[in-house]
Amino acid sequence: MPRPRTPEGELTPAAKRILVTAGELFYEQGINAIGVEAVAEAAGVTKKTLYDRFGSKDQLIVAYLRDRDQRWRKWWQEHLEQHATTPSEKLLATFDALAEWMRHNHPRGCAFVNAHAELADTDHPARAVITEHKHWVRNHLASLAHEADAPEPERVADELTILLEGVTVVQSLSVIEQAADSAKRLAARALDLETTAD
Repeated sequence: MPRPRTPEGELTPAAKRILVTAGELFYEQGINAIGVEAVAEAAGVTKKTLYDRFGSKDQLIVAYLRDRDQRWRKWWQEHLEQHATTPSEKLLATFDALAEWMRHNHPRGCAFVNAHAELADTDHPARAVITEHKHWVRNHLASLAHEADAPEPERVADELTILLEGVTVVQSLSVIEQAADSAKRLAARALDLETTAD
């Protein structure tokens, strides 16, 4: 049976090493290109330890994506709290948060989109994590749009979600410089606001 967490809910030291290592390798080299042997070796543990902690590669992929989802939510919300006050400002600051996130060692675009492309099996347990993450982002934007009294807040949430997804693609491919700033200006138009994004 997999035993990924201690009773206190914290990762064991070995499990944490495995998860951090797997996250780096899966993101940088691709989920399908990395086997459990490579993860175990890079993490300095045995395959048995990996399987004891996570059960299978599929469950390790799930844990990797859940961890990344939690880290993105924390990053995003902390950034908004530190750099914005009103719901409208928070909606626009979302694009600054994304730009900063991608500058911090996330150059290959969205890990969830990448994972979705690699995991063709619709029954793979990680597919639900990917869908949950994308719905959370869209719904969080909708909540902020409602709080901001945006015109047609659900439409605004849809449009801003599309803009965010576009930024991760064109920025990771170096197609458009300062893509997040351009998207932020488009978002301001959707909100009928002015912005001086540089």
